[in-house]
Amino acid sequence: LKYLADNNFADLKGEELKKAISEYIKNKESDLVGAMESQGTTPRRLTDLIGSLSDLTSGSGDKGTPIIYIQGYFDNYTK
Repeated sequence: LKYLADNNFADLKGEELKKAISEYIKNKESDLVGAMESQGTTPRRLTDLIGSLSDLTSGSGDKGTPIIYIQGYFDNYTK
């Protein structure tokens, strides 16, 4: 979403931006492999992302160990 907002729709704001992004997603190509839109602003492979999250959560359970809760990561923005 940030990539689209920053690059494809930088001139839009508010509801107009939300509508433009929603329309873009609804009408996107079925295969975005290799497209920048599928990379986002910080390109990462899923395994790299999971590894990073594992590093964050692999504390010993001592006081102060962070709890990471991810919700909606794979949700469709337009639904």
